[in-house]
Amino acid sequence: MNYMGIDLKEYPEDGKWGSPLEIQFDKEKTDLSGLRMPKPGEGYKPDMEETKEKFRNYWQHKNTGRPLMCVIARRPEIEHLSDGSAVEGDYLGQICQGKYYNLPEELKWKDMEDKYQNAQRIVDRYRFFCDTHLFLGESFPNLNIDFGPGSLASYLGSEIGFKEDTVWFKRCFENWEDVPKLSFDPENKWFQKHLQLAKDCRELAGEDFLVDMPDLMENIDVLASLRGVQDTLFDLVDEPEELADRIQQVTDVYFEYYDRFYNVIKDSEGGNAYTVFQIWGPGRTVKLQCDFSAMISPDDFREFIQPSLIQQSEKVDQVLYHLDGPSSIIHLDALMEIEGIDALQWTSGDAGPDGTLPAWDMIYDKVIAAGKSIWVKVYSGNIEDWIRNVDRIVQKYGSHSLFLLFPEMSAEEAVFLLDYADRNWSNIKGTFVEELER
Repeated sequence: MNYMGIDLKEYPEDGKWGSPLEIQFDKEKTDLSGLRMPKPGEGYKPDMEETKEKFRNYWQHKNTGRPLMCVIARRPEIEHLSDGSAVEGDYLGQICQGKYYNLPEELKWKDMEDKYQNAQRIVDRYRFFCDTHLFLGESFPNLNIDFGPGSLASYLGSEIGFKEDTVWFKRCFENWEDVPKLSFDPENKWFQKHLQLAKDCRELAGEDFLVDMPDLMENIDVLASLRGVQDTLFDLVDEPEELADRIQQVTDVYFEYYDRFYNVIKDSEGGNAYTVFQIWGPGRTVKLQCDFSAMISPDDFREFIQPSLIQQSEKVDQVLYHLDGPSSIIHLDALMEIEGIDALQWTSGDAGPDGTLPAWDMIYDKVIAAGKSIWVKVYSGNIEDWIRNVDRIVQKYGSHSLFLLFPEMSAEEAVFLLDYADRNWSNIKGTFVEELER
């Protein structure tokens, strides 16, 4: 198995690469009597304060107990429906981050405006998800109101293309010569629609769940939406000074938009959740990225991208960096030099193995050595594989700086997983950390 130039032949494709633990999960023998179900009036996340404390410590790289674990479980009464799947090409019944496809007919979206822009319907669908699921570990209810990843491009001139399963931003600039300075435009139609959606969803959600910060996107990734990827690459060669100026303009305008959303969605202590990544922070919290970096050299990254990331990270309280794809790994050293990046989330790509693969240790070694936290997505194999694979990560890197995102699962799997974690993954220093100290 070869994945984007990385030889993965030594690792099985079924996710069975973890520690040699004897893990046997028996759904029928799992005791659910200790499962804490929210009582009437408690809301969807009774232990949200404990979860926030775990996140506060995670950002400071000093979490205690087991690692942070995003575990969303189906309530037992819907478990019999969990094997259902959508008809190919039909996404009308898919709910939020879950794979449960039994959305009532009256809640299925009628068109793309209903899916992406109707606040009442969006909240009703998510409330149905919350009513049928349990937010365990450090998972918490949070509503995604994205217009697609990179909506900042639409505020700067791009039109949005909505489809059932994807969103894209249409190229709008043929060259930079006739384009005025990229600046904050409070009258932009997409910004007005998006901000109003945030306000409406926040009001409808009340105290039941958080509304996420949309994925605005940043730096050259925004320019690639406005100009097209190929022409942006040409700009890097033909008009480097112009491109640098435009990246700075995106950086300057980013917080003009971010702040408007933040003032709407922030919670009572000034914290916010960030879409898709299932994170919360006590203050201004963002995800930063540069997917375009997969196509540029380390020198160009340091010259054109690193300054923007530094500026952005200095203006917020918590930063998770999203590193996407093996071709982006060459920029890891430059990223670790940025003091304001608190944690790194690694994605091997849609077709790649999950974040527990031993080949990815080359990334985590540098992140932990730089004194930052790691965010790991777990999905390869079954629950027994998840535990074996994560056990290796915990024993090496410790529990103090680790966030784990698991797939949606049954209540039995969630109880089994969290019980194992409490007993075996609590207050682990990590062999790699011990070696660093020696």
